Amino acid sequence: MLICVDTHIVRNPADEQVSVAVETFKLLSDTTRLRILWALLHGEHSVNELATHVGANPAAVSQHLAKLRLVRLVSVRRDGTRAFYAAENDHVRHLLEQALFHVDHVTGGAHGDESADSQASGG
Repeated sequence: MLICVDTHIVRNPADEQVSVAVETFKLLSDTTRLRILWALLHGEHSVNELATHVGANPAAVSQHLAKLRLVRLVSVRRDGTRAFYAAENDHVRHLLEQALFHVDHVTGGAHGDESADSQASGG
């Protein structure tokens, strides 16, 4: 049976879109940054809380957060002298969940398992 696939590209992404997407994926290719973002999907955290959670020193976590803010993956809220970080929006959640779901798919993981679904949704 011959399957025809429509290969007509309706619209190419703009050069700037491609460039920002590449930078975003480069930033997500770091284990610590990915773990920081995953933690932030579950609520606001201070630098020290994130450092404890991901097992890194606060200065390094602060540098990672600065990079993540540049591509608007994280937002910051100030309360006096303290800063609290959170995932910028639901797009960040979807990006991480899809990346991890893809890994499960490729590695034959448990992406169909209820426990994996509840972990991905924060439950």
